[in-house]
Amino acid sequence: MNLNQRFAVSSSMRYRPHRMSKGIDARYFLRKGELPMETPNSEENSDLVKNSVLYKEFLAEREEILKHKWLESEKAGHDIGFEKALLDWIVKYRSSWREKRQKQPKPD
Repeated sequence: MNLNQRFAVSSSMRYRPHRMSKGIDARYFLRKGELPMETPNSEENSDLVKNSVLYKEFLAEREEILKHKWLESEKAGHDIGFEKALLDWIVKYRSSWREKRQKQPKPD
């Protein structure tokens, strides 16, 4: 059963708004031939994510964790694993790292 068949509504039916547990019934928008919001294609999504401040912060934090993993693995004489390095870095260094980053001037 395709989407049109699932939400087929005769033209004689009047729309009576009702709420579902997750919001307004999507059939209203489908009958009107519109969607609640435009969805960007995957290329646009990729560009939006790569240019977002949140993603850039994630990458910088990940880089610090990987450095910490390398240093701690060298001390231990074996690979300590990402999860152990992550937890150790969060407990010991994350707060001060974030404070330093917030004080740094942001490039334009």
